[in-house]
Amino acid sequence: MKIESSFFDTVYERRGTNSLKYDCFPTDDPDVIQMWVADMDFRTAPAICEALKKTVEHGIFGYGIVGKEYDKSVIGWYKRRMNWEIKESQIVKVPGVLFAIAAAVRALSEEGDGVLICQPVYHPFAELINVNRRNIVISELRLKYGRYEPDFEDIEEKIKENSVKIFLLCSPHNPAGRVWTREELTDVGRICLKHNVKIISDEIHSDFIFCDRPHVPIAAISEDLANIAVTCTSPTKTFNIAGIQAANIIISNREMRRKVSEACSATFGGELSIMAETAVKAAYNHGEEWLDELLKYIKGNFDLLGAAFPKDGEISLIQPEGTYLAWIDCSRALPNLSDPEEFFLKNAKVRVHNGSLFGKGGEGFIRVNTACPRVLLTEAVNRIKQAVKA
Repeated sequence: MKIESSFFDTVYERRGTNSLKYDCFPTDDPDVIQMWVADMDFRTAPAICEALKKTVEHGIFGYGIVGKEYDKSVIGWYKRRMNWEIKESQIVKVPGVLFAIAAAVRALSEEGDGVLICQPVYHPFAELINVNRRNIVISELRLKYGRYEPDFEDIEEKIKENSVKIFLLCSPHNPAGRVWTREELTDVGRICLKHNVKIISDEIHSDFIFCDRPHVPIAAISEDLANIAVTCTSPTKTFNIAGIQAANIIISNREMRRKVSEACSATFGGELSIMAETAVKAAYNHGEEWLDELLKYIKGNFDLLGAAFPKDGEISLIQPEGTYLAWIDCSRALPNLSDPEEFFLKNAKVRVHNGSLFGKGGEGFIRVNTACPRVLLTEAVNRIKQAVKA
């Protein structure tokens, strides 16, 4: 089936489908545009639906096994899309990326050890570190000329001062939208190698790239970095199949892989379902045309946002390089407003995420999910502008 851009224009009714995005706030006015959680409003690739239909038609949903064809689909995807060579033996299958990160944190550190994150960053990172009784160590990203950069001196100082054993990397970065350069990742790796710090890299958004350079898996840079890296990946963001839980951990180092695998097994909940295996194979083997059209569509959405919220405007979009999440500075338009989410919900009927949720440096910002039909995005932009103007 040939995918046209119009495929992504259809608005679907999602309320009443047990959707977290649409049914989590039952008191919301039905007119509220939901742009908060990272869940796309597009139907997934037709190839995935067809594969799942065949499994459903069989009518038996017993315990499954993940065969070699699954591994081949994962290996082929990363070779084609990112020129990253991985091996079957390096893949650990798990139900989700947060599950993977939590298992790796438990496997590669002890209670009381430091885990470093660069805020503002995906908010479950801090929650995950806390609940596993590790210490959160924060290095704040620097916003320079409308672009976020790591503070390498601060990162190294924080590592030395706080018994840091793990650097938890978000690549591409959520919510700042950065696609880290090879040089930036190499500098992070150099510091971690110097201080015997392991790297857990959340690369779930690695298929959403909108700049003039590719995503670089940190483990693909050198053998030395591969030897200290745990890469957490998934097709669930890429193909909007988060409800079909499936993820992969790529670990080159045999001893680290053993430890992480044991931490996963200790939960007795790490196996993939037959539906998950079916969806992943269909996505990676037959979903590329759908994804390529999706990327064009989201790029058009970002262009719309950039025109509405220019970098020198009262409300300004941080230029997105990756992910489908927009990071928008409202601090000039709404100074001293502690809760932009409530403001836009009440005055624009648009639900977004408060920037402060993502930690230090997030105050005055909002995160907006742009992965929706353009008619919804256009309406949301007009409502936001009118609310600020009023």
